[in-house]
Amino acid sequence: MQIVEIDMKLPYKERGAILSKIVSKLGGRIRDIHFHPPDPTGIGEVRMEIEVENGRSVISELKRLLKGGRFSFMILSEA
Repeated sequence: MQIVEIDMKLPYKERGAILSKIVSKLGGRIRDIHFHPPDPTGIGEVRMEIEVENGRSVISELKRLLKGGRFSFMILSEA
Protein backbone atom coordinates (compact mmCIF):
# COMPACT_ATOMS: atom_id res chain seq x y z
CA MET A 1 0.00 0.00 0.00
CA GLN A 2 1.38 3.41 -0.96
CA ILE A 3 0.30 6.94 -0.08
CA VAL A 4 0.84 9.18 -3.10
CA GLU A 5 0.53 12.98 -3.25
CA ILE A 6 -0.60 14.32 -6.60
CA ASP A 7 -0.23 18.02 -7.41
CA MET A 8 -2.39 18.99 -10.41
CA LYS A 9 -2.54 22.27 -12.29
CA LEU A 10 -5.86 22.50 -14.12
CA PRO A 11 -7.74 25.14 -16.09
CA TYR A 12 -10.08 26.63 -13.49
CA LYS A 13 -13.20 26.49 -15.66
CA GLU A 14 -12.73 22.78 -16.47
CA ARG A 15 -11.69 21.77 -12.96
CA GLY A 16 -15.08 20.39 -11.92
CA ALA A 17 -15.49 18.11 -14.92
CA ILE A 18 -11.97 16.72 -14.61
CA LEU A 19 -12.18 16.21 -10.84
CA SER A 20 -15.52 14.39 -11.11
CA LYS A 21 -13.89 11.87 -13.46
CA ILE A 22 -10.96 11.42 -11.07
CA VAL A 23 -13.21 10.97 -8.04
CA SER A 24 -15.36 8.42 -9.87
CA LYS A 25 -12.22 6.40 -10.68
CA LEU A 26 -10.46 6.72 -7.30
CA GLY A 27 -13.51 6.84 -5.03
CA GLY A 28 -12.82 6.05 -1.38
CA ARG A 29 -9.05 5.92 -1.81
CA ILE A 30 -8.74 9.73 -1.54
CA ARG A 31 -7.35 10.64 1.88
CA ASP A 32 -7.03 14.43 1.61
CA ILE A 33 -7.66 17.09 -1.01
CA HIS A 34 -6.79 20.81 -1.10
CA PHE A 35 -8.00 23.39 -3.61
CA HIS A 36 -5.98 26.53 -4.31
CA PRO A 37 -7.41 29.59 -6.11
CA PRO A 38 -6.51 30.24 -9.74
CA ASP A 39 -3.57 32.38 -10.75
CA PRO A 40 -4.01 35.38 -13.11
CA THR A 41 -3.79 33.07 -16.15
CA GLY A 42 -6.74 30.95 -14.93
CA ILE A 43 -4.84 27.85 -13.81
CA GLY A 44 -5.90 26.43 -10.44
CA GLU A 45 -3.95 23.99 -8.29
CA VAL A 46 -5.35 20.88 -6.61
CA ARG A 47 -3.33 18.72 -4.20
CA MET A 48 -4.61 15.27 -3.44
CA GLU A 49 -3.37 12.41 -1.25
CA ILE A 50 -4.51 8.98 -2.29
CA GLU A 51 -3.97 5.49 -0.95
CA VAL A 52 -3.18 2.96 -3.68
CA GLU A 53 -1.69 -0.48 -4.18
CA ASN A 54 0.35 0.48 -7.24
CA GLY A 55 1.13 4.16 -7.81
CA ARG A 56 2.24 3.63 -11.41
CA SER A 57 -1.18 2.39 -12.54
CA VAL A 58 -2.86 5.48 -11.07
CA ILE A 59 -0.31 7.74 -12.77
CA SER A 60 -0.98 6.20 -16.18
CA GLU A 61 -4.72 6.63 -15.63
CA LEU A 62 -4.24 10.30 -14.64
CA LYS A 63 -2.20 10.94 -17.80
CA ARG A 64 -5.19 9.76 -19.80
CA LEU A 65 -7.69 11.90 -17.84
CA LEU A 66 -5.64 15.12 -17.58
CA LYS A 67 -5.19 16.03 -21.21
CA GLY A 68 -5.57 19.77 -20.53
CA GLY A 69 -3.51 19.97 -17.36
CA ARG A 70 -0.20 19.11 -15.75
CA PHE A 71 0.50 17.05 -12.68
CA SER A 72 3.36 15.82 -10.56
CA PHE A 73 3.41 13.09 -7.95
CA MET A 74 5.42 12.08 -4.96
CA ILE A 75 5.25 8.82 -2.99
CA LEU A 76 4.91 9.78 0.68
CA SER A 77 5.02 6.33 2.28
CA GLU A 78 5.01 2.66 1.51
CA ALA A 79 3.61 -0.07 3.73
